[in-house]
Amino acid sequence: MISPSASMPHDHPKVTFGKVGVLLVNLGTPDGTDYWPMRRYLAEFLSDRRVIEWSRLYWYPILYGIVLNKRPQKVGKAYEAIWNKDLNESFLRTYTRNQSDLMSERLTDLPNVVVDWAMRYGKPSIAERIDALKDKGCEKIVLFPLYPQYAASTTATVNDKAFEHLMKLRWQPAIRTVPPYHDDPTYIEALASSVRQIYATLDWEPEVLIASFHGIPQSYFKAGDPYHCHCQKTGRLLREALGLSEKSFMLTFQSRFGPEEWLQPYTDKTVEKLASEGVKRIAVINPGFVSDCLETLEEIAGEAAETFLHHGGEKFVHIPCLNDSEGGMTVLEKVVRRELQGWV
Repeated sequence: MISPSASMPHDHPKVTFGKVGVLLVNLGTPDGTDYWPMRRYLAEFLSDRRVIEWSRLYWYPILYGIVLNKRPQKVGKAYEAIWNKDLNESFLRTYTRNQSDLMSERLTDLPNVVVDWAMRYGKPSIAERIDALKDKGCEKIVLFPLYPQYAASTTATVNDKAFEHLMKLRWQPAIRTVPPYHDDPTYIEALASSVRQIYATLDWEPEVLIASFHGIPQSYFKAGDPYHCHCQKTGRLLREALGLSEKSFMLTFQSRFGPEEWLQPYTDKTVEKLASEGVKRIAVINPGFVSDCLETLEEIAGEAAETFLHHGGEKFVHIPCLNDSEGGMTVLEKVVRRELQGWV
């Protein structure tokens, strides 16, 4: 006769439970600046349907026939110019890891909270870190896409990737996704304060402050993406916090790609126009980026500065992102504590 317990597996894994995870997710980064790591990264990024919404029949021949043959070298060179040589990684990875470590330190009063970080494209993957949090006993996870302004091509694709992984799990953790915080007073004050800090180090005064946001195609905006409105509100609140007139503050969009019309005015064209109109001194801030990266260090601090000076401008300053600064961490901590309410 079989004993009742014989049908029960004895070697089932020990289940840990009772923890709450916080997963900070940024866009992603290649593992290196050479052709193959760049190609792998760009292939994952540019084949995301949220990023490029064109029909695959139309887009894939362009992507695999042209873009992935030419672009890895070009983008690799750009990354090489802003690479964190000390740690042999991109600054986006450095800052995201630092943000995760510092967040852990700031939440020591919540002993059952575990903080981790992931990238939407490249490593560490969202799936891998969700599994790691589950293994540490996290039955609930706050998923934090690190984008102050919501866009389908940033925030939504992070959420999609997380839920795609959850679809494969028998035992899913409960998930909360962090909403945009584009008008959060703590965030606006941290941005304003970062501008004041940089201005205090200058022996000249910028005539115009440009808030440059990453662009999206106009077709996405027309399809109902709230991103443009979120950027406008951040810009207006920042201008008011700094007490600037509408004439001395401009909002622009950068990083366009492909033949479509993107949100305007374009940053590069605006910088060129200001210089040719006789404006001599400008500052540029990137409120939509939580960490300095290729788009801020190379495209703004490098290329935009060069364009401005080449067309007759005299002084240019790039205001760094909040990164892992005290002000930047205070913003992220405020958002995380708010989203943990009721769970801890």
